[in-house]
Amino acid sequence: MNVLSPEQTTPVRPQADSADQPDFIQMQYDFAGHIRDPDKVAPPTGVEARRMQIYRDLFYSNVEGFVSGMFPVLRSLYSDDHWHAMVRDFFIRHRCQTPLFLEIGQEFMAYLNDERQLQPCDPPFVKELAHYEWVELALDISEAELPEAIDPDGDLLTGHPVQSPLAWSLAYQYPVHCIRPDYQPQQPAETPVYLLAYRTAAFEVKFMEINGVTARLLCLLDQQPELTGREVMLMIAKELHHPDPEVVVNGGLDTLQHLRHAGVLLGTAV
Repeated sequence: MNVLSPEQTTPVRPQADSADQPDFIQMQYDFAGHIRDPDKVAPPTGVEARRMQIYRDLFYSNVEGFVSGMFPVLRSLYSDDHWHAMVRDFFIRHRCQTPLFLEIGQEFMAYLNDERQLQPCDPPFVKELAHYEWVELALDISEAELPEAIDPDGDLLTGHPVQSPLAWSLAYQYPVHCIRPDYQPQQPAETPVYLLAYRTAAFEVKFMEINGVTARLLCLLDQQPELTGREVMLMIAKELHHPDPEVVVNGGLDTLQHLRHAGVLLGTAV
């Protein structure tokens, strides 16, 4: 391993004749193109076939292994042939914007959303399921810092309840948290599926199914930091045209307390 001294600002590279550089650059392009799509792009000249096979297997296996590990439920829904065809298409078509392996999942989602033309083997919920599975890793490695100006025991009705930055409200058309090989709904649910993903103080990522009212509550708390918990609940009661707003306030308090106990709410702003 080469170690740079404090005086060095860039690694020392081998000297090469400038006349040779265009050929070397073209060889790099040929090498990368063949690694991505060996069926259509010829290997660079002068490289032993056995060595190229090692490179082809190594590069693809690394990427496929990460994608399979990040999306295990999605992987379980495909035959081996269909799965490898999709990952190979991702490998050929997508240009990653990050060198970090832990962000391959995000790159794969970008491929599904923007580049892949859905095939007969793709379930209709493929994009939503991929997002749902990605959330777990994203929360697990998130470096978001918790706010400090929080009263963990503050009154949730007279103060403003503060949601943890490690708690994400999610909405899907399909019940992605229930999907498995023997349960693959082909039509969206009649109403949106609301989930809450959050990381606990013990660094566990958990999911909670919530209803539309709770999702609306968390949305308003995020958008209206000047309002108290009670004021937000009264807004919801008005939206629901509820004849007795205090019933909504009392039910909302139970929900707020439950969310604080789970770690979704950190307390109240100070």
